[in-house]
Parts: sequence; C-alpha cells; structure tokens
Amino acid sequence: MRLRQTCAPGRMKHMFAPTPESLTLLFLDRANAGDVEGVLELYEPDAVVAFPSGMRAVGHEQIRRAYAELFSVQPRFSPGVSRPTLISGDVALTATVLPTGTAAEVARRQPDGTWRWIVDDPAIAY
Repeated sequence: MRLRQTCAPGRMKHMFAPTPESLTLLFLDRANAGDVEGVLELYEPDAVVAFPSGMRAVGHEQIRRAYAELFSVQPRFSPGVSRPTLISGDVALTATVLPTGTAAEVARRQPDGTWRWIVDDPAIAY
C-alpha cells in the first residue's frame, strides 16, 4: 500500500491516507510517537471518537484533549488483525480485532481522494 506524503521521505507525520485501511497504519505510527496533532489529521473536524473509559470526544478540540491525556502516559499501540474493509461509495467501515476487543471505524473519502475517520470506536466489542 502506498501512502501519499507531503513531507520528507521516511516520515509519516504529514502523510494522508489513500485508502481507509491506511488510516490504521498512520494512527499506529503517530500514536506510538505521541503525536497528537498528527493523529488529529486522521479525523474530520466533526468526527466522534469513543474511548474505552466510556468518554466520547466530538470534534477536533475534544479529540485533541482526549489524545493528549491518553498519550501523557506513553501507551504502546500494537497492530491487530484487520477485517475486510466494506466500502460503499465514499464511506468505508473498517474493523480490527485486538487483544482487548474489536475496534471499528467509519471513514469518508475526502474531495482530494484521501480518507479520514468520521467515527472511531476502539472497543466496540470485547
């Protein structure tokens, strides 16, 4: 899978997702680096993210605060087993089986052809 980038080769910070599946790769890279702003780029401005604590973050400002708090303890994120992506037009459903449960995300194709998440629940099923 080729990721579109807008910065120096070898850096994933300012790369955009050419497919819904690539969002997860970008998230892992940025989250493990503690890059809150980089993670925020993966979401549409009015996205909704559920957190395992039961908290819901709506919009970039709340999502930024939630990830800043989460990353402050320097968690390590590992890839899971991806389920086949379902795409209907400009909307996609992705799911990943993790040791802690199953994550599910809804992404939307952007006008430039890249993808961003609009709904993200990292623990939709345990």
